[in-house]
Formats: sequence, C-alpha cells, structure tokens
Amino acid sequence: MDADAKKRAAAIAALALVEDGTFVGVGTGSTVNHFIDALAARRRHIAGAVASSEASASRLRAAGIELAALNDTGDLPLYVDGADEATRHLQLLKGGGGALTREKILAAASRRFVCIIDDSKLVPVLGRFPLPVEVIPMARSLVARKLVRLGGQPVYREGFTTDNGNVILDVHNLRITDPAALEAEIGLLPGVVCVGLFARRPADQLLVAGAQGVQTITR
Repeated sequence: MDADAKKRAAAIAALALVEDGTFVGVGTGSTVNHFIDALAARRRHIAGAVASSEASASRLRAAGIELAALNDTGDLPLYVDGADEATRHLQLLKGGGGALTREKILAAASRRFVCIIDDSKLVPVLGRFPLPVEVIPMARSLVARKLVRLGGQPVYREGFTTDNGNVILDVHNLRITDPAALEAEIGLLPGVVCVGLFARRPADQLLVAGAQGVQTITR
C-alpha cells in the first residue's frame, strides 16, 4: 500500500465517525483532502462543515458540501484533521500547510478531535519535521531571535501568507521532549499568534493507516 492509499484508508475510517445531522470540523492537508472527497457522498446527511482554511473551504464547496461559520455553529461534535507528526500520546505537530491557527481553534471548539495519518507520521519524539510558528509580520525578527535562544533554527517561509495575513517561521533542529511546555513557552512570546504543537489540547483519537490496515489509538 503506497502513501496515498494509506491516507485514503485513514480518511475513510474517519468517515464512519461522522454523525448524521451534525456539523463537521474539517482540517487541511493531503490526508484531509481524501476525507473531504469521501464526505461528499454523505453531504445530504450532515448539516454542513466548518473549514480550517480557505483551501479546504474551496474543496468542500466543489464537493457540494455546505459551509458554516464556527461563530454560528457553536461547539462541534467532531473535528477531523491530519498532522505532520504524531506520538502515541496523541500529541501532534501541525502547520505544514500553514493553517495551524484555525486548526487549533477548531480543535478547541470540538468535543472530539480525530487525527488521521499514515504510519510514516507516527514518531517517538516530535521535532523531526520543522515546527511552524505563525507570527505577526512586524514581530518576525524579534520572534526568530527568541526562538534561537530556545535552541531552534527558525527559517522564514518566504512567499507564504496565512489566511489570517501573518507569516510563518519554521523552526528546525528541535527535539521536543515536553511538547506541552514548549507550546506554552513559545505561545507566550510577543508577536506569536500560534505554535504548531497540539499538546495542551491533543487529539482524542488517532487513526493510523499502515500496510496492515488502520490502527486506532485513543486516550
């Protein structure tokens, strides 16, 4: 089973968790795109979807799925998203697609957060993938200097602007042994909008697709 087939298998497994008549939170990324494609077959059975990015919103519209705003739906029963890395403790590193702030908002607003990944994303320690940090543009250099003091090597993601009008610093060479503490520390830096660690609010369920099928890891 190749990587794309694994992503599709994880997405289809998540589809079984969608309840009729409800709004579904939808994340961003290649694995989530498979989930959106699968959700299209259920579009008449759900109330609609809340998207974490303009890219996902566009794909949902193309699939004929009605979009809703989080301010109108209130808390969501289910949020489905992918991750760049995940541990068996359900702590995640996210933001490779640049949608980390809206993804974190939807995760906080959802009673159940399901993360769908292929087995290459399951790691013992977070940090092999660069950690995205969304920053207000005027604070980019300030935040970068502070991230260096924390032991990272921040790289400005050139030519990219988030849906919120901000920039991304991708922090390399971190071995994140205490994700919740680092999430809090970076999040308190002036100018930081969001850090791509989902440890203080981790996933509730991890669906990991591998050669032998989809494994479920829960808290």
